[in-house]
Amino acid sequence: MPRRNARILMYSHDTFGLGHLRRCRTIAHSLVEDFRGLNVLIISGATIAGAFDYRARVDFVKIPSVIKLRNGEYTSMDQHIDLQETLKMRQSIIRHTAETFEPDIFIIDKEPLGLRGEVEDTLAYLKTRGTTLVLGLRDVMDAPHLLEAEWKRHDVLPKIGNLYDDVWIYGPPDFYDPLTGIDVPASVRNKMNFVGFLQRKSYAEAVEPGSDAGDNILVTTGGGGDGADLVRDVIAAYEADPTLTQKAVIVLGPYMSAEQRAHFREASQRHPYLEILEFDNRLEDRIAGAKAVIAMGGYNTYCEILSFDKPALIVPRTQPREEQLIRATRAEELGLISMLSAEDSADSIRFAAAIKDLLKRDPPSVSAPGLQLEGLPTISRIVEGLLRQKGNPHLYLAQG
Repeated sequence: MPRRNARILMYSHDTFGLGHLRRCRTIAHSLVEDFRGLNVLIISGATIAGAFDYRARVDFVKIPSVIKLRNGEYTSMDQHIDLQETLKMRQSIIRHTAETFEPDIFIIDKEPLGLRGEVEDTLAYLKTRGTTLVLGLRDVMDAPHLLEAEWKRHDVLPKIGNLYDDVWIYGPPDFYDPLTGIDVPASVRNKMNFVGFLQRKSYAEAVEPGSDAGDNILVTTGGGGDGADLVRDVIAAYEADPTLTQKAVIVLGPYMSAEQRAHFREASQRHPYLEILEFDNRLEDRIAGAKAVIAMGGYNTYCEILSFDKPALIVPRTQPREEQLIRATRAEELGLISMLSAEDSADSIRFAAAIKDLLKRDPPSVSAPGLQLEGLPTISRIVEGLLRQKGNPHLYLAQG
């Protein structure tokens, strides 16, 4: 007997920051908006997965959290539980969830085999059940030599070719190829589909003309676990240059340490043009209402900068991955953003000058016209085709 709703399961390993969960959540919300007969379940390791709002027919399963340290090593979030025990629990929950949920499509975010291979067993099981297996990769993964070495250690490329039906790249082909510089077999290359950047929406009320509510620079560090240097440098720039009088709202992020948050709150109180926020689960609304953005430049931040057409100054981190540096370098080449190295941002006078230049910068629609954000409608078209092939009679386009 046919099931009433089609089902999509998503996996987001979430060991550092919020980018993976936020990307999955964006895709999930777009899909349930587009299809009435669809349920989406996200498996997430994010410690604060429950702090976000979820639309009807989108839910999440929380697996025990593992965090990535700045040196690239992993540890259990609960220090009293051994890492291997935590990984076993995660693997068991993932497999049981897949068996119970019986998804039509399983979308894996970024990690082809999951954290330490925790999804490989579930992928093999679902393949025998006829589930369509999709790997979703952001526009930039890492420096080619680092990614290739990491994937070779675990025989990843052949396994992608054998297990997956489709590989979605969340960016346009003329921006960057995440597997550039790597010897990619045809079994993988033929499955790659560049769907485009993922457009974001704001649900806040529009800023009234003449209001100063949106007259601020938004400083965001994503999850905040590695954002202390950027926040420190922004505060120092404001302290060094008294002519820098544009209000800045700094969102610290939930993963910044309590000690660092307390220090920055105290430091900001000495300056009338700085405001500190701990966390905002609707950062899209903050960016939509800002005059300009200063950020480290993770994938989601770029999508928001482009979606809301905001001038941006990017200070990318280079450890433990070079992803942000590669993305910022390419975006600057295309005229999308301005970039400043971490070394230069530590020079307070130089950083202050860059912030003032940012306020004169044109938005991306002027500096780099023609860039389309078409990832979400492209994904919906692909999903519609996949589910129609499976003969699900209860899938309806929301507008149909």
